[in-house]
Formats: sequence, C-alpha cells, structure tokens
Amino acid sequence: MSIALAPTPSPAEAPPLPEGGQRCTRCCYDSSIRNITFDAQGMCSYCALHDEMDRQYPVGAEGRAILERTADKIRREGRGKPYDAIVGVSGGCDSTFMLKFATQELGLRVLAVHFDNTWNSTVATENIHRALETLHIDLQTFVVDNEEYDDLYRAFLSAGLPDIEAPTDIGLATVLYRAAEQHGIRTILEGHSFRTEGVSPLGWLYMDAAYIADVHRKHGTLPMKTYPNLWMKDFIRWTAVRGIQKVRPLYHVDYRKREVMPMLERELGWQWYGGHHLENRFTAFYHSYFLPQRWGIDGRSLGWSAGCRTGEMQRDDALRQLASPPPFDATLVAMVRKRLGYSAAEFERLMAMEKHSWREYRTYKPTFERMRPFWWLMYKLGRVPKSFYVKFTGSSR
Repeated sequence: MSIALAPTPSPAEAPPLPEGGQRCTRCCYDSSIRNITFDAQGMCSYCALHDEMDRQYPVGAEGRAILERTADKIRREGRGKPYDAIVGVSGGCDSTFMLKFATQELGLRVLAVHFDNTWNSTVATENIHRALETLHIDLQTFVVDNEEYDDLYRAFLSAGLPDIEAPTDIGLATVLYRAAEQHGIRTILEGHSFRTEGVSPLGWLYMDAAYIADVHRKHGTLPMKTYPNLWMKDFIRWTAVRGIQKVRPLYHVDYRKREVMPMLERELGWQWYGGHHLENRFTAFYHSYFLPQRWGIDGRSLGWSAGCRTGEMQRDDALRQLASPPPFDATLVAMVRKRLGYSAAEFERLMAMEKHSWREYRTYKPTFERMRPFWWLMYKLGRVPKSFYVKFTGSSR
C-alpha cells in the first residue's frame, strides 16, 4: 500500500481562511461555508444548531427513558410480524454498534439491510457477516449492477460535480424504505449521532433523486435499470402514507467511538478498516482524495468540529491537523481510475476541469422548499430527521 502523507504542521499552522474571512471560535468551520453566520461571540450557526439539538435530544437517564418508551412503541408495532425494525449495515463502526444496541439493549428484532454498490472492502463485508452471525440477525442485500453503477460515477465525474457519492446515499435510503414496506415495518434505525458526526453544510454537497437522474441523463451512457432512486412520490408514500419513521437512538446515547471500537472487536470480531467512511473503497477514494484534492473539502472537519463542540477534541489540535491535507492511498486512487476505465491523462483532466454545481441541474430542492410545512410535520412526527428538514427545506440562496 502506498500512502501519500502530508508534512506535520507546526503548532502555529491552521487551515487558511478566505480573504476577510472568519473562523468559528468554538469549532473548525469558517466563512467559506455557504450561508454560515456568527454570533457576537464568534460562534457559528452550526454550533448553535448543535446546542439546540443537544437540548432537544438529552442523554443520561432522561435519554434512556425516551429510548425505552420508543422501543416499547416499536415492539408494539412489530407484533405479529417477523421483525420490529430495520437497520442499514455497511460494516462500519456506527451501523455495527447499532445492530448490537438495538438487539441487546433495546430488545428489538431487527432485519439488517445492505445496499451493495459493488465497491465494498473485504474487511467491511467480513464485519457485516461476523456481526450478523454472532447476533443471529437476518440480512437482506440489494446489489446494483456494477457496470450501471460505475457509469453513474463516470457521469458525475464528467459533469465536474462534487456530489459523486450522492447515488450511494440515495440508493441506501431507497432500499431501506423498500424493505420496510415489503415487511410491513414502521421503523428504520439509523446509527447516526450529531454529537460525533456533526451536520454537513448544504453548501458543500447536495443529493436528491431528480438531481441524480438529470446528471445521468446528460452525462451517462448506460440505462439505469437496477439503480434504486428515491423518487418524490415514493418518498411521500413511505413517510406520510406508510408512516415509516427514521429513529436515531444514538441521539440519546453517550456514544464514544474510541470506547465502542474495542468492544466491537472483542465481542463481534469486528475489524478496523483504517478511517472514517473507509469501509467502502469508492467512499474511501471520495473522502480521502477526491473531495480534498479536487474541491478543497476536508471531511475530517465535520467530525472534528463535532468533537470540539462536545469537548472530545481540542479546537487547536483539530486546526493543526486540518492544516495538512488528509493522507490518501495512491494504490486505491489507481484502482478507482482503472476500474472506471480512465487513462492517467483522462483522470488528470477530470480532476482539473471546470467545476460545476448541483444548481445547474434539475433537482427537488425548490419542491422541498415549497413543501416546507409538510416536511416540518414529517419531522415532528419522526418520519424524517431534523437534519433533513433543516438542510433540504431551508433556502439555498
């Protein structure tokens, strides 16, 4: 494995700010983020959102009581059915812990669902099967056609867009809803915590079904026959008519990955895959190479800013580390280039071409904004997460 490492920054270094820019006094976010604001103390609007959610989703005894009431409700809805809830699995730390927590702590009968975009790492695949075998959980897998999916990746790359992993996130959401509808399940459990993950700024990335379809229509070459896109009519049916809700139990748990990972290794035979979001080979390429090298977006700042807000990480330490680009695996980059059928020269051209935005394509964003009252109701009913409501129904101007 060939790893490209950046030099260690000196203590005085920090990521550069845009001219006349401002950096949050609490986390790593700065004024390069679209629509970010700062209060009189210099704290950013994302920190304010964190504090609001921290009050809304308590941990400790109060959080545990909320989780027990939620689990009771889910069990009642699951009576007479083979499963109480669905958990999407990737082989990563969060989803593996969610399996264990849902079954052993909440006493739920879960069905694991996996969206296989054909780029899984061997370690991730082994993690999934070890955990499911140990916990005696059934698995339902949806495998997309690999040539079709690679064509979708090439379409986004050819379009000069940053959102090349949007198809994976949308595809996973779709197969989770489909499985829930198929089995009459009302609850999808997500292993996400805003306290560890933060909230990705809308100005960085965007995703929805109409956007994916329009990019593919203009730049793809193969028909999309197997890709599970999340069309608006289906999304509304699943949330409003079927009443399928997304629940994030980790919002009420004092979840610390540095403590969870050794436990998963010990009890489930889980293996570390080298970094956050690196359990999938294309996702690893996307986060470690494509976003920082092509777009200057360092995804580490999301989790590290979250750590600054919770006190898990010192802001100065995070800024010093962010001053150097993330290391990347050069052999992985070469593998991605080869699998997608690019010569070295073609790949370099794509990495240097003019940059474009989701705003140049047909999307559901105006529809989400017009339907803001409806999605507010869906959020209050627990059908969509608050982060979805804030990001997709808020103004993009």
